Amino acid sequence: MLALRKTRAEFGLEFQDIPDPPPPGPAEVVLRVDAVGICGSDVHAYEWTAGYDFMVPHLPLTMGHEFAGTIIRNGTGSGFAEGDRVAVIPFVFCGACANCRAGDARNCLRRGSIGLTQDGGFQREVRIPSRCCVALPAHLDAEVAALTEPLGVGMEAVLTGEVGLGDTVLVLGPGTIGQAIALFARLAGAARVIVAGRADAPRFEVLRALGFTDLVDVAEGALKDQVLALTGGRAVDVVLEATGVPASINEGLSLLKKGGVIVAAGIHAAPLTLPLTDFVRMRHQLRASHGAGRRTWDRVLAHLGRDPEAFRPMITHRLPLERGLEGFELARQRAASKVILTP
Repeated sequence: MLALRKTRAEFGLEFQDIPDPPPPGPAEVVLRVDAVGICGSDVHAYEWTAGYDFMVPHLPLTMGHEFAGTIIRNGTGSGFAEGDRVAVIPFVFCGACANCRAGDARNCLRRGSIGLTQDGGFQREVRIPSRCCVALPAHLDAEVAALTEPLGVGMEAVLTGEVGLGDTVLVLGPGTIGQAIALFARLAGAARVIVAGRADAPRFEVLRALGFTDLVDVAEGALKDQVLALTGGRAVDVVLEATGVPASINEGLSLLKKGGVIVAAGIHAAPLTLPLTDFVRMRHQLRASHGAGRRTWDRVLAHLGRDPEAFRPMITHRLPLERGLEGFELARQRAASKVILTP
């Protein structure tokens, strides 16, 4: 079968013809991949930016960690039946380390990742642990279900920031994660959600389609000036970062109220220099959010099941797997928002 794979520790991906997956073992399933998204992390690995050296011992491998599909072969004790439709939680826990034994599998000390340390969804069929599967609500189609993973990342960031009723929230970054954060900040009761980006027209168009109007393009003026013009000079209650640009953390802090929370959800290739005296005197809190817990996945799927059309505008391009490199370039050049591939 055709697979889009990372084969070397350098720029690029390549197509390879690989064997079908072997039969599933106990508590495993083989999934037919119905839809898989190209993630910002996938683009970073494609470009081979800093922070992805952990993949090297696992190469070559098929990438793709935002996917949904149908179980076509079933191992014993999987808890699923052939024909079940599922979304896939991409992290794989060992079940044996101290954290797993303590019930904290999300912080597994030997955690793996489907699509980054083992074969993922950029191929027609994939064998995965059944515990990574989450049943889909009835009638939820695969392309929207493939948004579950990035939406979970966004919801987890909102939960980490404790966004509440009436808050003014600043989201840094208009990409898929920023869109997900904005959506769930609004659902959490935020009175105003401001989203900032730089010369990113296609993603601003998606945000408008999702119902957001307070959009700030920092190519047109300073972030601080534009945000304060929208708020009438008032600092924001929560800042949620999804840019991957360390300097944006300091820009966000300059707009954060005293005692406010800023959440870093982006993956950064460079360190942050923090003005600690100002940080301490303002009693700011810098928190990190990465991935999403199982309860968050369940909450996201409940929202998707109730109103899938509210999330569908996030998808701007749909391509067959054979055009996957084209999809990566569209995402890399920010000509697309979310690209969905169909293996």
